Amino acid sequence: MYETLLFSTCRTIDRNGFFAQELNCTVKVITAQLQVVDPKVFQTLQKSIFEFMNNRKWTNDNFTAGERIDCSILINVTQELSTDKFAAQITVQSNRPVHNAGYNSTLLKWADKDFQFQYAEYQPLEFSETTFGSNLTSVLAYYAYMIIGLDYDSFSPSGGTPHYQKAQNIVNAAQSSAESGWKSYESIRNRYWLVNNLLNSKFEDMRTVLYKYHREGLDRMFENPEIGRKAISESLNLMNKVNEDAPNSMIMQVYLQGKSDELVNIYSKATPQEKSNAVQILSKLDASNSSKYQAIMKSN
Repeated sequence: MYETLLFSTCRTIDRNGFFAQELNCTVKVITAQLQVVDPKVFQTLQKSIFEFMNNRKWTNDNFTAGERIDCSILINVTQELSTDKFAAQITVQSNRPVHNAGYNSTLLKWADKDFQFQYAEYQPLEFSETTFGSNLTSVLAYYAYMIIGLDYDSFSPSGGTPHYQKAQNIVNAAQSSAESGWKSYESIRNRYWLVNNLLNSKFEDMRTVLYKYHREGLDRMFENPEIGRKAISESLNLMNKVNEDAPNSMIMQVYLQGKSDELVNIYSKATPQEKSNAVQILSKLDASNSSKYQAIMKSN
């Protein structure tokens, strides 16, 4: 997939004709703060989540084993609300390979604190796209679709739309539930707003950024650093425009999570004008990493 980049109605097929599911997801469940529940319950849960994420077919596209999207889920269970209900934080990360670079670029890195779930050992993880049953599987499926959508957007202009729509369907189904993290009025940073931003025409330029930065920028850096960096600079200008039109958006914060070191490296060999423009924009968009971006001006 990543060398041939066939993102139309189908995926590439390997020479043996075998297909795999979309995700290559590592899963870790941490329970250090719990005192009562048997840790074995969460070992079983970890295995079940691994199978849910990796064995389920999330799209109609065909993936080979080498095309699977690398991602991770870390669930830190912080509180026992009852014998089978828990409060937790779920941290989700996904990466995509950079063409000919030998490393992966982060697409999603987000810690979701609005997460409670019910689970009894050996309980099957069941999920329906049309009805809201389990908050656990709804959250997992939501992030599966977001991971896939972001990956597709980075390889094909607005290629992730069908997968964001699947995530939106989960949000819609959750509106009548008592679970937090799904509703617009609960927070300005939650699952509702993340997919809302990606499907809202106001943030259309951020979808362009996902493609331009990764496909036209990073994927060309090995063969032609100047052209690749030019596309990345254009994506920064688009991000600046989005921020001017919609300041403090969730998608901007999520996108820049995990990008700061990569951006410093990209601009370390840029022209003085490129460096100045990048530092000015990034220091405004990602103020918490402003000092890190200032180091760009000192690089040779």
